[in-house]
Amino acid sequence: MIVVLLNSYIALLALFVWLRFIPLNTFWKLSPILVLFALLVGLFIPMGWGAPSGPVAVIRNAVQVIPSVSGEVTDVPVAANTPLKEGDVLFRIDPTTYKAEVDTIEAQLRFAELRLSQFAELRNRDTGRSFDVQQRESEVEQLRARLDGAKWNLDRTSVRAPADGYVTNLALRKGARVTAQTPVMAFIDTSETILGMEVPQIYARYVEAGQPVELTFKPLPGEIFTGRVEAVLQALATGQIQPGGLAAAPSEIQATPFVVRVRLDDHEAARRLPAGSAGAAAIFTDHIRAAHVIRQVLLRQTAILNYLNPF
Repeated sequence: MIVVLLNSYIALLALFVWLRFIPLNTFWKLSPILVLFALLVGLFIPMGWGAPSGPVAVIRNAVQVIPSVSGEVTDVPVAANTPLKEGDVLFRIDPTTYKAEVDTIEAQLRFAELRLSQFAELRNRDTGRSFDVQQRESEVEQLRARLDGAKWNLDRTSVRAPADGYVTNLALRKGARVTAQTPVMAFIDTSETILGMEVPQIYARYVEAGQPVELTFKPLPGEIFTGRVEAVLQALATGQIQPGGLAAAPSEIQATPFVVRVRLDDHEAARRLPAGSAGAAAIFTDHIRAAHVIRQVLLRQTAILNYLNPF
């Protein structure tokens, strides 16, 4: 962009000299250098923190689906990369043993409740002991608690979607045996779209929540989207201390970019962007407003070049 502006100035200067509006003296010969210096110092260098830009990516929460109970898979009704609603069944585990456990405990509970009523009646007639009634009450409460746990296990034989989204990289098939410790599929949560933008630390000084943002993405070349800054993440891995039994080990400190979380104004566009979609974004702060137009032009150039540049 600075080359375009400088060349435009040189073209106008040559035109004015040719039309004899200005003399071709030493000042006008050196003026392109002065204009270049003025553009760098007064516009393009401050644009870095007045309208910072950086790469942006679409991020979605991924859930490792781990069954709560073990058993043989009897049905996998979902297809990979097909939209699902929260609560839809992902797969089913053979419920035979869990149903049998529920039936067994229910039968024991009915008998325990019958015996409790009999001992209570004897106590009311002064022919039974209160201790026997209390013992039967304890047995009934224990069986009810066991029944709740057994019903919970039975319900978990149908593994359901934790949110709106889709299953990706689906390899689970009917007949496979799953355990309660091993992930069996990856579920991509589409109920919330997270946009993460990287801003160099030197340019992040004026970035605040609520500031306007413009974005363009590789999968949608030529399009410009608007949004707002949600937050500047306040922690990076380089600033995190891991618990351990050793003294601090010095490592090379690098100024890694800050991550800015952005929300698109067009929620439908955010929903249809695949996870991992990359692009570029620019934040327009309350400083160096003269540079905002330059940044907008540069971002639109990037959006057009997305038709040709695959990287």
